[in-house]
Amino acid sequence: MTRRDRIELAITAAIVTIAAICVFAEADDVLNFALTAAALAALARLVGTATEQLGGRLGSGGAGVVQSALGNLPELFIALFALRAGLDNVVQAALVGSILANSMLVLGLAFAVGGLVNGPQRFDSARARLIAVLTLLAASTMAVPSLANAFHTPAAEHGEALSLVCAGVLFAIFLLTLPSFLRSAENEEHEPPRWNVATTAIVLGGAALGAAFVSDWFVDALGPAIETLHMSEDFAGLVVVAIAGNAVENVVGVQLAAANKPDFAISVIMNSSLQVALALTPAIVFLSLFFGTHLVLTFPVLLAFSLLLAGILATVIVTDGQSSWQEGAVLVGLYVVIAASFWWGT
Repeated sequence: MTRRDRIELAITAAIVTIAAICVFAEADDVLNFALTAAALAALARLVGTATEQLGGRLGSGGAGVVQSALGNLPELFIALFALRAGLDNVVQAALVGSILANSMLVLGLAFAVGGLVNGPQRFDSARARLIAVLTLLAASTMAVPSLANAFHTPAAEHGEALSLVCAGVLFAIFLLTLPSFLRSAENEEHEPPRWNVATTAIVLGGAALGAAFVSDWFVDALGPAIETLHMSEDFAGLVVVAIAGNAVENVVGVQLAAANKPDFAISVIMNSSLQVALALTPAIVFLSLFFGTHLVLTFPVLLAFSLLLAGILATVIVTDGQSSWQEGAVLVGLYVVIAASFWWGT
């Protein structure tokens, strides 16, 4: 571990410690909001550094899966705490928002930054296309209960049972496809890792666990921001909570694209969307049964259509195996439009 790595660890620990002290001392809510956001960004940067070391050993496939799983831990904790508080609508919006944020905002930022820094970038189109198509199919599965409800089909009266069926199918697909994502693209080249396996595992695990706790503090401090800005709960879940929970991917994906590692960047970003759809969503649906509330996948119609649109657009964008900053700008722009449409609620 270099001197720069140790300094980064110390700074991250200091920011998280200061945020924790202010939270437990019940300091000003706005101050807590700013500090926990800064702590999330620092932890995301640390996970990015550790993931690069992991990539040197596992390749982009295995490292992308592991990083995405660790990066989604904050979302799992946020969802469970929100379910216990009875905030089902926020959890629904956050699940859809996580897929939208990764498939459009983060992917768009990675394309834009990578294109501006390195010019047009090429990646393993077959692998990216597989991830994108699976994400689209998973998004379609998640949207079925919502469409059944919107069109008043006989299944609309059985939303809970249909949600459990969809969750079971999603999780089964996750288990079946996981081995294929552990393989890396052919002819990959990685810099030799600076850290040993133990150091990498400790930093990744500690940063992911820290991100889970800090995300919880962040959501606790979100209330005053919602009141001050008069935003809706749908917007808070879809945008603010989703972006906070995806802070790891937000930073890591852009870092990797800027470093001209498009295969690794695509693997991290798209795998996160896929894991939210195939693993995180069914896990929360099943776990909600133990929290006195049964989370159903019956979203507002606009959320369901936005979910499908994100899956379709991501599939079209990655099919050619080449990215540019113009494509990134379009993705980010469309995300902003969708997010704005939820500012006033649904």
